Amino acid sequence: MEHAIKRYWPLFVLPTVLAFIVGFLLPFGMGLYLSFCRFTTVSDATFTGFENYIRAFSDPGSNFLHSMGYTALFALVSTVIINLVGLTLAVCLVRGIRGSNLFRTVFFMPNLIGGIVLGWLWQVILNGALMRYGKTLVTNEWYGFAGLLILMLWQQAGYMMIIYISGLNAIPEELTEAASIDGASGWQTFLRVKLPMLMPSITICTFLTLTGGFKLFDQNLALTNGAPSSRSELLALNIFNTFYGRSGWEGAGQAKAVVFALIVTGIALLQLRLTRTKEVQQ
Repeated sequence: MEHAIKRYWPLFVLPTVLAFIVGFLLPFGMGLYLSFCRFTTVSDATFTGFENYIRAFSDPGSNFLHSMGYTALFALVSTVIINLVGLTLAVCLVRGIRGSNLFRTVFFMPNLIGGIVLGWLWQVILNGALMRYGKTLVTNEWYGFAGLLILMLWQQAGYMMIIYISGLNAIPEELTEAASIDGASGWQTFLRVKLPMLMPSITICTFLTLTGGFKLFDQNLALTNGAPSSRSELLALNIFNTFYGRSGWEGAGQAKAVVFALIVTGIALLQLRLTRTKEVQQ
């Protein structure tokens, strides 16, 4: 059997490779080419060199650089907060408190709700609270920023909690018992024993929240739609509005999409490299 697998392994991977080529490589290659063209449809593309990239970065109406900084800040802050809350919930629930299974279900449930629905629900809730002070989520971009943080924390913390619970349950009890016998406090045991053993879970959760923060679209669209004056646009919404909302900007929107893909890929690979290095060291 093992000999047959070694001999015919190309046949086993062929469907996956074909799906990857058709579903990713070909569309990305076409998109890369179109980013150097002026076009309204794929069939009427005219090569223009780096004109679209220059336009995307330099045109005052593009708002691309602001969206890039705004998105980077949001991704960083949301990654830290979501993982801290998710890990805290996991640590509390693995202690075997009464009703822990119910709490796990309740905390996980928001992850099953669609982003557009979540954005609308939290828009109603947060605008209702802010109205008491004469403010709304679109008063300025930082109200929208805080609203997105609350929304994403509510949606994703329970999902990260489940991953951290699995990691905590996989830690051998002998290690924590040995630390206790050696006189380590609960906090010392967590920092010196449990946290290093949790690095695989931290790698996964950090990857999911970081890339999710950069790619966030539907929640941003439903919560603020980039208002006021596109100041609360994350990158994905900025690209969408450029491509579909401004006639003649299709090429610039495609150029932004290519830059966006490279940024997300680069950050994801860097994050994986850093956290996996920690796993090896531990």
